[in-house]
Amino acid sequence: MYKSNNYLALRSRSGRSIINGNWAIDRPGKYEGGGTMFTYKRPNEISSTAGESFLAEGPTNEILDVYMIHQQPNPGVHYEYVIMGNNAISPQVLPHRRPGEPFNGQLVPEGGNQQEGEGKEGDEEKADVHGGAPEIFTSESAQTFPVRHPDRFSPHRPDSVVPPAPQTPRRSRDHNWKQLGTTECSTTCGKGSQYPIFRCVNRNTHEEVPESYCDSSMKPTPEEEPCNIFPCPAFWDIGEWSECSKTCGLGMQHRQVLCRQVYANRSLTVQPYRCQHLEKPETTSTCQLKICSEWQIRTDWTSCSVPCGVGQRTRDVKCVSNIGDVVDDEECNMKLRPNDIENCDMGPCAKSWFLTEWSERCSAECGAGVRTRSVVCMTNHVSSLPLEGCGNNRPVEATPCDNGPCTGEVEWFAGSWSQCSIECGSGTQQREVICVRKNADTFEVLDPYECSFLERPPSQQSCHLKPCGAKWFNTEWSVCSKSCQGGFRVREVRCLSDEMTLSNLCDPQLKPEEKESCNPQDCVPEVDENCKDRYYNCNVVVQARLCVYNYYKTACCVSCTRVANRHSGFLGSR
Repeated sequence: MYKSNNYLALRSRSGRSIINGNWAIDRPGKYEGGGTMFTYKRPNEISSTAGESFLAEGPTNEILDVYMIHQQPNPGVHYEYVIMGNNAISPQVLPHRRPGEPFNGQLVPEGGNQQEGEGKEGDEEKADVHGGAPEIFTSESAQTFPVRHPDRFSPHRPDSVVPPAPQTPRRSRDHNWKQLGTTECSTTCGKGSQYPIFRCVNRNTHEEVPESYCDSSMKPTPEEEPCNIFPCPAFWDIGEWSECSKTCGLGMQHRQVLCRQVYANRSLTVQPYRCQHLEKPETTSTCQLKICSEWQIRTDWTSCSVPCGVGQRTRDVKCVSNIGDVVDDEECNMKLRPNDIENCDMGPCAKSWFLTEWSERCSAECGAGVRTRSVVCMTNHVSSLPLEGCGNNRPVEATPCDNGPCTGEVEWFAGSWSQCSIECGSGTQQREVICVRKNADTFEVLDPYECSFLERPPSQQSCHLKPCGAKWFNTEWSVCSKSCQGGFRVREVRCLSDEMTLSNLCDPQLKPEEKESCNPQDCVPEVDENCKDRYYNCNVVVQARLCVYNYYKTACCVSCTRVANRHSGFLGSR
Protein backbone atom coordinates (compact mmCIF):
# COMPACT_ATOMS: atom_id res chain seq x y z
CA MET A 1 0.00 0.00 0.00
CA TYR A 2 2.96 2.33 0.68
CA LYS A 3 6.62 2.51 -0.25
CA SER A 4 8.76 0.30 1.98
CA ASN A 5 11.85 -1.91 1.98
CA ASN A 6 9.64 -4.94 1.41
CA TYR A 7 9.23 -6.47 -2.06
CA LEU A 8 6.47 -8.54 -3.63
CA ALA A 9 7.40 -11.86 -5.23
CA LEU A 10 5.39 -14.08 -7.58
CA ARG A 11 5.87 -17.83 -7.97
CA SER A 12 3.97 -20.71 -9.49
CA ARG A 13 2.92 -23.74 -7.48
CA SER A 14 5.53 -25.75 -9.38
CA GLY A 15 8.21 -23.60 -7.71
CA ARG A 16 9.17 -21.51 -10.77
CA SER A 17 9.90 -17.90 -9.86
CA ILE A 18 8.22 -15.32 -12.07
CA ILE A 19 9.11 -12.02 -10.38
CA ASN A 20 11.71 -11.34 -7.66
CA GLY A 21 12.65 -14.97 -7.23
CA ASN A 22 15.43 -16.47 -5.09
CA TRP A 23 15.81 -13.25 -3.13
CA ALA A 24 16.92 -11.40 -6.28
CA ILE A 25 15.09 -8.13 -7.00
CA ASP A 26 14.05 -7.68 -10.66
CA ARG A 27 13.71 -4.39 -12.48
CA PRO A 28 10.18 -3.08 -13.15
CA GLY A 29 8.80 -4.36 -16.44
CA LYS A 30 6.70 -7.11 -18.03
CA TYR A 31 7.01 -10.76 -16.98
CA GLU A 32 5.14 -13.76 -18.43
CA GLY A 33 3.71 -16.37 -16.12
CA GLY A 34 0.55 -18.35 -15.41
CA GLY A 35 -0.63 -17.97 -18.99
CA THR A 36 -0.77 -14.17 -18.86
CA MET A 37 1.52 -11.15 -18.79
CA PHE A 38 2.27 -9.41 -15.49
CA THR A 39 3.31 -5.75 -15.39
CA TYR A 40 5.61 -5.13 -12.42
CA LYS A 41 5.80 -1.47 -11.32
CA ARG A 42 7.97 -0.02 -8.59
CA PRO A 43 7.99 3.79 -8.34
CA ASN A 44 11.54 5.04 -7.96
CA GLU A 45 10.85 8.74 -7.63
CA ILE A 46 12.29 10.08 -4.39
CA SER A 47 9.17 12.08 -3.54
CA SER A 48 6.77 9.22 -4.31
CA THR A 49 5.24 7.26 -1.44
CA ALA A 50 3.39 4.76 -3.64
CA GLY A 51 4.10 1.06 -3.22
CA GLU A 52 4.95 -1.48 -5.89
CA SER A 53 2.37 -3.55 -7.74
CA PHE A 54 1.62 -6.51 -10.04
CA LEU A 55 -1.07 -6.14 -12.68
CA ALA A 56 -2.30 -8.78 -15.15
CA GLU A 57 -5.36 -8.75 -17.37
CA GLY A 58 -5.57 -12.57 -17.25
CA PRO A 59 -6.93 -15.11 -17.45
CA THR A 60 -4.50 -17.32 -15.53
CA ASN A 61 -4.24 -21.03 -16.25
CA GLU A 62 -2.58 -22.14 -12.99
CA ILE A 63 -2.51 -21.24 -9.32
CA LEU A 64 0.05 -18.53 -8.47
CA ASP A 65 1.37 -17.65 -5.03
CA VAL A 66 2.24 -14.10 -3.98
CA TYR A 67 5.03 -13.78 -1.40
CA MET A 68 6.61 -10.85 0.37
CA ILE A 69 10.33 -10.39 0.86
CA HIS A 70 10.01 -9.08 4.41
CA GLN A 71 12.57 -6.55 5.67
CA GLN A 72 10.46 -4.18 7.77
CA PRO A 73 6.93 -4.04 9.23
CA ASN A 74 4.33 -4.66 6.56
CA PRO A 75 2.41 -1.46 5.62
CA GLY A 76 -0.36 -3.56 4.09
CA VAL A 77 -1.12 -5.30 0.79
CA HIS A 78 -4.25 -4.61 -1.29
CA TYR A 79 -5.42 -7.17 -3.84
CA GLU A 80 -8.25 -7.51 -6.31
CA TYR A 81 -9.18 -10.42 -8.55
CA VAL A 82 -11.85 -11.18 -11.13
CA ILE A 83 -13.64 -14.52 -11.43
CA MET A 84 -15.89 -15.33 -14.37
CA GLY A 85 -19.10 -16.99 -13.05
CA ASN A 86 -21.01 -19.58 -15.08
CA ASN A 87 -24.40 -18.05 -14.22
CA ALA A 88 -23.38 -14.43 -13.94
CA ILE A 89 -26.20 -11.99 -14.66
CA SER A 90 -25.46 -9.54 -17.45
CA PRO A 91 -25.44 -5.99 -16.07
CA GLN A 92 -27.46 -4.79 -19.06
CA VAL A 93 -30.68 -6.48 -17.80
CA LEU A 94 -30.34 -5.32 -14.24
CA PRO A 95 -31.73 -1.78 -14.65
CA HIS A 96 -35.09 -3.25 -15.84
CA ARG A 97 -35.59 -5.37 -12.69
CA ARG A 98 -36.82 -3.56 -9.64
CA PRO A 99 -35.48 -4.62 -6.26
CA GLY A 100 -37.42 -7.52 -4.82
CA GLU A 101 -38.87 -8.66 -8.18
CA PRO A 102 -38.35 -12.28 -9.32
CA PHE A 103 -35.75 -13.08 -11.99
CA ASN A 104 -36.49 -15.94 -14.39
CA GLY A 105 -39.34 -16.99 -12.14
CA GLN A 106 -37.19 -17.04 -9.03
CA LEU A 107 -36.84 -14.39 -6.37
CA VAL A 108 -33.14 -13.54 -5.95
CA PRO A 109 -32.02 -12.27 -2.55
CA GLU A 110 -30.99 -8.63 -2.65
CA GLY A 111 -27.27 -8.32 -2.21
CA GLY A 112 -27.09 -11.87 -3.71
CA ASN A 113 -23.43 -12.82 -3.18
CA GLN A 114 -22.92 -16.47 -2.37
CA GLN A 115 -19.40 -17.83 -1.80
CA GLU A 116 -18.13 -21.35 -1.85
CA GLY A 117 -14.90 -22.46 -0.24
CA GLU A 118 -13.43 -21.24 2.99
CA GLY A 119 -12.30 -17.87 1.62
CA LYS A 120 -9.16 -18.06 3.70
CA GLU A 121 -6.32 -15.77 2.56
CA GLY A 122 -3.80 -17.79 0.58
CA ASP A 123 -6.36 -20.40 -0.44
CA GLU A 124 -7.98 -20.60 -3.84
CA GLU A 125 -11.26 -18.73 -3.76
CA LYS A 126 -14.35 -19.42 -5.92
CA ALA A 127 -17.63 -17.52 -6.13
CA ASP A 128 -20.96 -17.56 -7.95
CA VAL A 129 -22.34 -14.12 -8.63
CA HIS A 130 -26.10 -13.43 -8.63
CA GLY A 131 -28.46 -10.54 -8.40
CA GLY A 132 -26.55 -8.10 -10.58
CA ALA A 133 -23.37 -7.78 -8.52
CA PRO A 134 -20.35 -7.64 -10.88
CA GLU A 135 -18.13 -10.68 -10.70
CA ILE A 136 -15.39 -8.88 -8.77
CA PHE A 137 -13.87 -9.73 -5.42
CA THR A 138 -11.51 -7.64 -3.33
CA SER A 139 -9.89 -8.02 0.02
CA GLU A 140 -12.55 -5.67 1.37
CA SER A 141 -15.56 -7.08 -0.53
CA ALA A 142 -15.05 -10.80 0.03
CA GLN A 143 -17.98 -11.10 2.44
CA THR A 144 -21.67 -12.11 2.19
CA PHE A 145 -24.31 -9.43 2.20
CA PRO A 146 -27.29 -9.87 4.60
CA VAL A 147 -30.12 -11.80 2.97
CA ARG A 148 -33.48 -10.03 3.08
CA HIS A 149 -36.71 -11.98 2.72
CA PRO A 150 -39.02 -10.76 -0.03
CA ASP A 151 -41.99 -10.23 2.26
CA ARG A 152 -40.33 -7.61 4.43
CA PHE A 153 -40.81 -3.92 3.71
CA SER A 154 -40.89 -3.90 -0.06
CA PRO A 155 -40.47 -0.24 -1.07
CA HIS A 156 -43.12 -0.55 -3.75
CA ARG A 157 -45.77 -2.40 -1.76
CA PRO A 158 -49.27 -0.97 -2.51
CA ASP A 159 -50.65 1.31 0.14
CA SER A 160 -53.56 -1.09 0.73
CA VAL A 161 -51.18 -3.80 1.84
CA VAL A 162 -49.90 -3.09 5.32
CA PRO A 163 -48.33 -5.37 7.85
CA PRO A 164 -50.72 -6.64 10.50
CA ALA A 165 -50.79 -4.44 13.54
CA PRO A 166 -49.57 -6.00 16.72
CA GLN A 167 -52.25 -7.13 19.07
CA THR A 168 -52.83 -4.73 21.89
CA PRO A 169 -55.29 -4.80 24.75
CA ARG A 170 -57.12 -1.75 23.26
CA ARG A 171 -58.84 -3.01 20.11
CA SER A 172 -60.87 0.21 19.71
CA ARG A 173 -57.83 2.25 18.71
CA ASP A 174 -58.59 4.79 16.00
CA HIS A 175 -55.03 5.36 14.77
CA ASN A 176 -52.11 3.21 13.75
CA TRP A 177 -48.73 3.34 11.94
CA LYS A 178 -48.64 2.96 8.17
CA GLN A 179 -45.80 2.96 5.59
CA LEU A 180 -46.09 5.92 3.26
CA GLY A 181 -43.37 5.43 0.66
CA THR A 182 -39.61 5.18 1.04
CA THR A 183 -36.68 7.53 1.24
CA GLU A 184 -34.78 8.48 -1.90
CA CYS A 185 -32.07 5.99 -2.95
CA SER A 186 -28.63 7.04 -1.74
CA THR A 187 -27.05 6.38 -5.17
CA THR A 188 -28.24 6.33 -8.74
CA CYS A 189 -26.33 3.12 -9.54
CA GLY A 190 -23.95 0.59 -8.08
CA LYS A 191 -26.22 -0.51 -5.16
CA GLY A 192 -27.51 2.18 -2.85
CA SER A 193 -29.77 2.08 0.19
CA GLN A 194 -33.21 3.43 1.15
CA TYR A 195 -35.55 3.18 4.16
CA PRO A 196 -39.37 2.89 4.53
CA ILE A 197 -41.21 5.96 5.85
CA PHE A 198 -43.86 5.30 8.57
CA ARG A 199 -46.57 7.84 9.44
CA CYS A 200 -49.43 7.90 11.92
CA VAL A 201 -52.82 7.71 10.07
CA ASN A 202 -56.52 7.45 10.93
CA ARG A 203 -57.58 3.81 10.77
CA ASN A 204 -60.77 4.60 8.89
CA THR A 205 -59.95 7.55 6.67
CA HIS A 206 -56.20 6.74 6.24
CA GLU A 207 -55.44 10.42 6.67
CA GLU A 208 -52.11 11.36 8.22
CA VAL A 209 -52.36 12.78 11.69
CA PRO A 210 -49.77 13.95 14.22
CA GLU A 211 -47.53 11.14 15.49
CA SER A 212 -48.71 11.75 19.04
CA TYR A 213 -52.00 10.05 18.05
CA CYS A 214 -50.16 6.73 17.70
CA ASP A 215 -48.32 4.64 20.22
CA SER A 216 -44.63 5.44 19.70
CA SER A 217 -43.59 2.08 21.14
CA MET A 218 -45.48 0.36 18.33
CA LYS A 219 -43.78 2.31 15.52
CA PRO A 220 -41.92 -0.18 13.24
CA THR A 221 -38.15 0.19 13.01
CA PRO A 222 -37.15 1.15 9.42
CA GLU A 223 -34.78 -1.42 7.94
CA GLU A 224 -32.32 -0.62 5.21
CA GLU A 225 -33.33 -1.73 1.75
CA PRO A 226 -30.95 -2.00 -1.25
CA CYS A 227 -31.81 0.00 -4.32
CA ASN A 228 -30.39 0.72 -7.77
CA ILE A 229 -28.37 -2.46 -7.50
CA PHE A 230 -27.35 -2.41 -11.15
CA PRO A 231 -23.63 -1.59 -11.66
CA CYS A 232 -22.58 1.91 -12.61
CA PRO A 233 -21.15 2.40 -16.10
CA ALA A 234 -17.50 1.32 -16.33
CA PHE A 235 -14.89 4.07 -16.63
CA TRP A 236 -11.16 4.38 -17.20
CA ASP A 237 -9.34 5.08 -13.94
CA ILE A 238 -6.18 7.03 -14.77
CA GLY A 239 -3.13 6.84 -12.47
CA GLU A 240 -0.42 9.43 -12.02
CA TRP A 241 2.47 9.69 -14.48
CA SER A 242 5.68 8.03 -13.40
CA GLU A 243 8.90 10.01 -13.22
CA CYS A 244 10.60 10.74 -16.53
CA SER A 245 13.01 8.02 -17.61
CA LYS A 246 15.72 10.64 -18.19
CA THR A 247 16.73 13.61 -16.06
CA CYS A 248 17.42 15.63 -19.20
CA GLY A 249 16.67 15.29 -22.88
CA LEU A 250 13.79 13.30 -24.38
CA GLY A 251 12.59 10.45 -22.15
CA MET A 252 9.46 8.39 -21.47
CA GLN A 253 6.94 8.27 -18.63
CA HIS A 254 4.17 5.79 -17.91
CA ARG A 255 0.89 5.64 -16.02
CA GLN A 256 -1.56 2.91 -15.09
CA VAL A 257 -4.97 2.94 -16.79
CA LEU A 258 -7.54 0.50 -15.36
CA CYS A 259 -11.16 -0.20 -16.25
CA ARG A 260 -13.21 0.20 -13.06
CA GLN A 261 -16.84 0.07 -11.93
CA VAL A 262 -18.46 1.38 -8.77
CA TYR A 263 -20.53 -1.12 -6.78
CA ALA A 264 -21.59 -0.91 -3.13
CA ASN A 265 -19.61 2.30 -2.68
CA ARG A 266 -16.45 0.51 -3.80
CA SER A 267 -14.53 1.17 -6.98
CA LEU A 268 -13.52 -2.23 -8.37
CA THR A 269 -11.22 -3.19 -11.21
CA VAL A 270 -13.04 -5.07 -13.99
CA GLN A 271 -12.02 -6.61 -17.27
CA PRO A 272 -11.03 -4.07 -19.95
CA TYR A 273 -13.79 -5.05 -22.39
CA ARG A 274 -16.32 -3.29 -20.15
CA CYS A 275 -14.71 0.04 -21.07
CA GLN A 276 -14.52 -0.72 -24.79
CA HIS A 277 -17.19 1.90 -25.49
CA LEU A 278 -14.74 4.55 -24.18
CA GLU A 279 -11.49 5.65 -25.76
CA LYS A 280 -8.63 4.32 -23.65
CA PRO A 281 -6.25 7.08 -22.46
CA GLU A 282 -2.59 6.84 -23.37
CA THR A 283 -0.40 4.87 -20.96
CA THR A 284 2.94 6.21 -22.22
CA SER A 285 4.10 9.70 -23.10
CA THR A 286 7.31 11.50 -23.98
CA CYS A 287 8.78 13.87 -21.43
CA GLN A 288 11.68 16.25 -21.08
CA LEU A 289 12.57 17.79 -17.72
CA LYS A 290 15.25 20.03 -19.20
CA ILE A 291 17.72 20.25 -22.07
CA CYS A 292 20.87 18.27 -21.34
CA SER A 293 24.13 20.05 -20.61
CA GLU A 294 27.05 19.33 -22.95
CA TRP A 295 30.84 19.29 -22.90
CA GLN A 296 32.70 22.26 -24.32
CA ILE A 297 36.43 22.51 -25.08
CA ARG A 298 37.34 26.01 -23.93
CA THR A 299 41.04 26.20 -24.92
CA ASP A 300 43.46 24.66 -27.39
CA TRP A 301 46.13 22.21 -26.25
CA THR A 302 48.98 23.87 -24.36
CA SER A 303 52.55 23.39 -25.53
CA CYS A 304 54.28 20.23 -24.38
CA SER A 305 55.66 20.38 -20.85
CA VAL A 306 59.15 19.34 -22.05
CA PRO A 307 61.28 20.54 -25.00
CA CYS A 308 62.23 16.96 -25.87
CA GLY A 309 61.26 13.47 -24.82
CA VAL A 310 57.78 12.52 -23.51
CA GLY A 311 55.77 15.12 -21.58
CA GLN A 312 52.16 16.21 -21.16
CA ARG A 313 49.87 18.87 -22.55
CA THR A 314 46.50 20.07 -21.24
CA ARG A 315 43.35 21.92 -22.31
CA ASP A 316 40.31 23.32 -20.52
CA VAL A 317 37.12 21.19 -20.73
CA LYS A 318 33.91 22.38 -19.03
CA CYS A 319 30.33 21.14 -18.66
CA VAL A 320 28.04 23.90 -19.96
CA SER A 321 24.26 24.15 -19.62
CA ASN A 322 21.93 25.02 -22.48
CA ILE A 323 22.00 28.69 -21.40
CA GLY A 324 25.80 28.81 -21.42
CA ASP A 325 26.54 28.57 -17.69
CA VAL A 326 29.38 26.38 -16.42
CA VAL A 327 27.87 23.66 -14.20
CA ASP A 328 29.20 20.65 -12.28
CA ASP A 329 30.70 17.87 -14.39
CA GLU A 330 28.07 15.45 -13.05
CA GLU A 331 25.41 17.30 -15.12
CA CYS A 332 27.08 16.02 -18.33
CA ASN A 333 27.59 12.45 -19.47
CA MET A 334 30.94 11.49 -17.92
CA LYS A 335 31.38 8.72 -20.50
CA LEU A 336 31.50 11.36 -23.27
CA ARG A 337 33.92 13.74 -21.51
CA PRO A 338 36.76 14.83 -23.85
CA ASN A 339 40.29 14.30 -22.56
CA ASP A 340 41.80 17.35 -20.90
CA ILE A 341 45.29 15.88 -20.50
CA GLU A 342 47.37 13.71 -22.80
CA ASN A 343 50.96 12.68 -23.40
CA CYS A 344 53.10 14.39 -26.03
CA ASP A 345 56.36 13.18 -27.59
CA MET A 346 58.80 15.91 -28.60
CA GLY A 347 61.30 13.47 -30.06
CA PRO A 348 64.61 12.18 -28.70
CA CYS A 349 66.58 14.52 -26.49
CA ALA A 350 70.16 15.54 -27.41
CA LYS A 351 72.81 17.19 -25.27
CA SER A 352 74.97 20.18 -26.15
CA TRP A 353 77.47 22.46 -24.46
CA PHE A 354 75.90 25.69 -23.25
CA LEU A 355 78.26 28.60 -22.56
CA THR A 356 78.15 32.27 -21.56
CA GLU A 357 79.88 35.14 -23.27
CA TRP A 358 83.53 35.84 -22.39
CA SER A 359 84.05 38.14 -19.42
CA GLU A 360 85.00 41.67 -20.42
CA ARG A 361 87.73 42.06 -17.79
CA CYS A 362 91.24 40.58 -17.97
CA SER A 363 92.49 38.86 -14.86
CA ALA A 364 95.72 40.96 -14.84
CA GLU A 365 95.94 44.70 -14.96
CA CYS A 366 99.33 44.42 -16.73
CA GLY A 367 101.15 41.61 -18.37
CA ALA A 368 99.56 38.26 -19.22
CA GLY A 369 96.13 37.40 -17.80
CA VAL A 370 93.01 35.44 -18.73
CA ARG A 371 89.34 36.00 -19.48
CA THR A 372 86.82 33.32 -18.49
CA ARG A 373 83.32 32.01 -19.29
CA SER A 374 80.95 29.39 -17.82
CA VAL A 375 80.36 26.06 -19.60
CA VAL A 376 77.58 23.52 -18.84
CA CYS A 377 76.23 20.40 -20.62
CA MET A 378 72.43 20.42 -21.07
CA THR A 379 69.77 18.83 -23.27
CA ASN A 380 68.55 20.76 -26.31
CA HIS A 381 66.26 20.24 -29.32
CA VAL A 382 68.03 22.31 -31.98
CA SER A 383 70.34 19.63 -33.32
CA SER A 384 68.85 17.39 -36.00
CA LEU A 385 71.17 14.54 -35.09
CA PRO A 386 70.38 12.05 -32.32
CA LEU A 387 73.47 12.84 -30.26
CA GLU A 388 73.93 10.75 -27.16
CA GLY A 389 75.76 13.33 -25.07
CA CYS A 390 78.07 16.30 -24.96
CA GLY A 391 81.21 14.21 -25.44
CA ASN A 392 84.76 15.08 -24.38
CA ASN A 393 85.13 18.19 -26.59
CA ARG A 394 84.38 20.56 -23.73
CA PRO A 395 84.85 24.19 -24.86
CA VAL A 396 87.65 26.07 -23.10
CA GLU A 397 86.65 28.19 -20.12
CA ALA A 398 89.67 30.60 -20.20
CA THR A 399 91.45 32.57 -22.91
CA PRO A 400 94.67 34.62 -22.60
CA CYS A 401 94.70 38.42 -22.41
CA ASP A 402 97.50 41.03 -22.01
CA ASN A 403 97.19 44.60 -20.77
CA GLY A 404 100.85 45.62 -21.40
CA PRO A 405 104.24 45.10 -19.65
CA CYS A 406 104.82 45.66 -15.95
CA THR A 407 108.09 46.88 -14.12
CA GLY A 408 109.55 46.20 -10.65
CA GLU A 409 112.72 45.68 -8.37
CA VAL A 410 114.65 42.68 -7.04
CA GLU A 411 112.04 41.15 -4.83
CA TRP A 412 108.76 39.44 -5.21
CA PHE A 413 106.47 42.07 -6.50
CA ALA A 414 102.76 41.33 -6.24
CA GLY A 415 100.46 43.54 -8.16
CA SER A 416 97.00 44.42 -7.03
CA TRP A 417 94.29 41.84 -7.46
CA SER A 418 92.54 42.01 -10.75
CA GLN A 419 88.86 42.44 -10.93
CA CYS A 420 86.84 39.26 -10.35
CA SER A 421 86.70 37.14 -13.49
CA ILE A 422 82.90 37.25 -13.45
CA GLU A 423 80.55 39.93 -12.30
CA CYS A 424 78.48 37.55 -10.20
CA GLY A 425 78.73 34.09 -8.75
CA SER A 426 82.00 32.29 -7.95
CA GLY A 427 85.01 33.53 -9.97
CA THR A 428 88.74 34.06 -9.65
CA GLN A 429 91.08 37.01 -9.21
CA GLN A 430 94.57 37.18 -10.65
CA ARG A 431 97.60 39.25 -9.80
CA GLU A 432 101.05 39.44 -11.25
CA VAL A 433 103.86 38.11 -9.03
CA ILE A 434 107.36 38.78 -10.45
CA CYS A 435 110.92 38.93 -9.22
CA VAL A 436 112.30 42.46 -9.74
CA ARG A 437 115.36 44.51 -8.86
CA LYS A 438 114.48 47.88 -7.53
CA ASN A 439 116.67 50.74 -8.78
CA ALA A 440 116.52 54.33 -7.79
CA ASP A 441 113.79 55.23 -10.20
CA THR A 442 113.04 51.97 -12.03
CA PHE A 443 112.43 48.28 -11.52
CA GLU A 444 114.30 45.56 -13.45
CA VAL A 445 112.51 42.27 -13.99
CA LEU A 446 114.65 39.27 -13.09
CA ASP A 447 114.24 35.55 -13.56
CA PRO A 448 112.04 33.99 -10.85
CA TYR A 449 114.88 31.89 -9.52
CA GLU A 450 116.55 35.11 -8.37
CA CYS A 451 113.82 35.42 -5.73
CA SER A 452 113.61 31.73 -4.90
CA PHE A 453 114.87 32.37 -1.43
CA LEU A 454 111.79 34.44 -0.75
CA GLU A 455 108.27 33.11 -0.18
CA ARG A 456 106.31 33.69 -3.35
CA PRO A 457 102.93 35.37 -2.79
CA PRO A 458 99.86 33.63 -4.33
CA SER A 459 98.98 34.87 -7.80
CA GLN A 460 95.33 33.69 -7.83
CA GLN A 461 92.39 33.54 -5.41
CA SER A 462 88.67 32.94 -5.55
CA CYS A 463 86.20 35.81 -5.46
CA HIS A 464 82.45 36.23 -5.13
CA LEU A 465 81.03 39.69 -5.69
CA LYS A 466 77.32 38.86 -5.53
CA PRO A 467 74.86 36.13 -6.47
CA CYS A 468 74.04 36.13 -10.18
CA GLY A 469 70.42 35.22 -9.77
CA ALA A 470 70.18 34.26 -13.43
CA LYS A 471 72.34 34.52 -16.55
CA TRP A 472 71.92 33.83 -20.24
CA PHE A 473 73.57 30.64 -21.61
CA ASN A 474 73.56 29.56 -25.23
CA THR A 475 74.75 26.67 -27.42
CA GLU A 476 77.16 27.06 -30.31
CA TRP A 477 75.71 27.94 -33.69
CA SER A 478 74.26 25.10 -35.72
CA VAL A 479 75.40 24.33 -39.28
CA CYS A 480 74.09 26.86 -41.82
CA SER A 481 70.90 25.77 -43.50
CA LYS A 482 72.36 26.64 -46.94
CA SER A 483 75.90 26.60 -48.17
CA CYS A 484 75.39 29.59 -50.49
CA GLN A 485 72.90 32.28 -51.55
CA GLY A 486 71.98 33.09 -47.95
CA GLY A 487 70.83 30.67 -45.26
CA PHE A 488 70.42 30.84 -41.52
CA ARG A 489 71.81 29.15 -38.47
CA VAL A 490 70.33 28.80 -35.00
CA ARG A 491 71.37 28.22 -31.44
CA GLU A 492 69.45 27.62 -28.25
CA VAL A 493 69.43 30.17 -25.45
CA ARG A 494 68.56 29.34 -21.85
CA CYS A 495 68.25 31.44 -18.70
CA LEU A 496 69.98 29.60 -15.81
CA SER A 497 70.21 30.42 -12.11
CA ASP A 498 73.32 30.04 -9.95
CA GLU A 499 72.35 26.42 -9.37
CA MET A 500 72.27 25.86 -13.17
CA THR A 501 68.51 25.35 -13.18
CA LEU A 502 66.06 27.01 -15.54
CA SER A 503 65.05 30.52 -14.49
CA ASN A 504 62.97 33.41 -15.79
CA LEU A 505 64.87 36.18 -14.03
CA CYS A 506 67.21 37.11 -16.90
CA ASP A 507 66.92 40.53 -18.56
CA PRO A 508 65.04 39.94 -21.84
CA GLN A 509 66.88 42.86 -23.49
CA LEU A 510 70.24 41.10 -22.95
CA LYS A 511 69.11 37.78 -24.41
CA PRO A 512 71.56 36.60 -27.14
CA GLU A 513 70.18 36.13 -30.62
CA GLU A 514 68.89 32.65 -31.42
CA LYS A 515 68.99 32.97 -35.22
CA GLU A 516 71.21 34.76 -37.75
CA SER A 517 71.91 34.79 -41.46
CA CYS A 518 74.90 32.94 -42.96
CA ASN A 519 76.60 32.03 -46.27
CA PRO A 520 75.38 35.02 -48.30
CA GLN A 521 77.80 34.28 -51.18
CA ASP A 522 76.52 33.14 -54.56
CA CYS A 523 76.55 29.46 -55.37
CA VAL A 524 79.26 28.20 -57.74
CA PRO A 525 77.62 26.55 -60.75
CA GLU A 526 78.21 22.86 -61.31
CA VAL A 527 80.90 22.12 -63.86
CA ASP A 528 81.37 18.41 -63.33
CA GLU A 529 78.47 16.41 -64.82
CA ASN A 530 79.54 13.32 -62.88
CA CYS A 531 79.43 15.15 -59.52
CA LYS A 532 75.80 15.12 -58.30
CA ASP A 533 73.83 14.67 -55.09
CA ARG A 534 72.01 11.36 -55.32
CA TYR A 535 69.99 11.88 -52.12
CA TYR A 536 67.72 14.69 -50.99
CA ASN A 537 69.11 14.77 -47.44
CA CYS A 538 72.77 15.22 -48.21
CA ASN A 539 72.83 18.19 -45.83
CA VAL A 540 72.53 15.66 -42.97
CA VAL A 541 75.60 13.84 -44.31
CA VAL A 542 77.47 17.15 -44.29
CA GLN A 543 76.32 17.98 -40.75
CA ALA A 544 77.41 14.53 -39.54
CA ARG A 545 80.85 15.12 -41.13
CA LEU A 546 80.55 11.93 -43.19
CA CYS A 547 82.14 13.40 -46.30
CA VAL A 548 85.48 11.91 -45.26
CA TYR A 549 84.17 8.54 -46.38
CA ASN A 550 84.38 7.79 -50.14
CA TYR A 551 80.85 6.41 -50.30
CA TYR A 552 79.25 9.60 -48.96
CA LYS A 553 81.71 11.77 -50.88
CA THR A 554 80.43 10.14 -54.12
CA ALA A 555 76.74 9.89 -53.16
CA CYS A 556 76.68 13.54 -52.03
CA CYS A 557 79.36 14.87 -54.33
CA VAL A 558 77.97 18.40 -54.73
CA SER A 559 77.34 18.99 -51.00
CA CYS A 560 80.66 17.47 -49.92
CA THR A 561 82.56 19.47 -52.54
CA ARG A 562 80.78 22.66 -51.55
CA VAL A 563 81.59 22.27 -47.86
CA ALA A 564 85.20 21.46 -48.72
CA ASN A 565 85.42 24.66 -50.80
CA ARG A 566 83.80 26.65 -48.02
CA HIS A 567 86.29 25.39 -45.46
CA SER A 568 89.20 26.22 -47.70
CA GLY A 569 87.89 29.53 -49.03
CA PHE A 570 85.95 30.98 -46.14
CA LEU A 571 87.59 29.49 -43.09
CA GLY A 572 89.15 32.79 -42.23
CA SER A 573 85.85 34.65 -42.39
CA ARG A 574 84.28 32.26 -39.89
